[in-house]
Amino acid sequence: MNSEQETIRRVLTQSGDTWAIVGLSSNERRAAHGVADVLQRYGKRIVPIHPKAETVHGEQGYPSLDAIPFEVDVVDVFVNSELAGDIADQAVAVGAKAVWFQLGVIDDAAYERTRAAGLDMVMDRCPAIEIPRLG
Repeated sequence: MNSEQETIRRVLTQSGDTWAIVGLSSNERRAAHGVADVLQRYGKRIVPIHPKAETVHGEQGYPSLDAIPFEVDVVDVFVNSELAGDIADQAVAVGAKAVWFQLGVIDDAAYERTRAAGLDMVMDRCPAIEIPRLG
């Protein structure tokens, strides 16, 4: 197994079950909405992060990562690449164990910073695609 696949497996199985999903709103047409549903079906607690702080899939939303009053394990990022690096830095600051950039979200400098801070990092992948592959 290559190191990227090992990282994906580790984030999905060992990093913890509380996933903050940045960009998750009540808009059912957005990819984040469906991915959050899949993660919940696999036993993950989702935490919606969106300026509107909406409740999604029965979970209270928050306007930002630093507004969450409990620890999060993984920060799943559904924002465009220009904004993603700042979110990765916030994930490091709040003590997350891993950062996951969704399909199409690419920031090599943020990847390097996040890894250098000791976090696992997955970029340009979708957990809803990867988690069923674990078997």
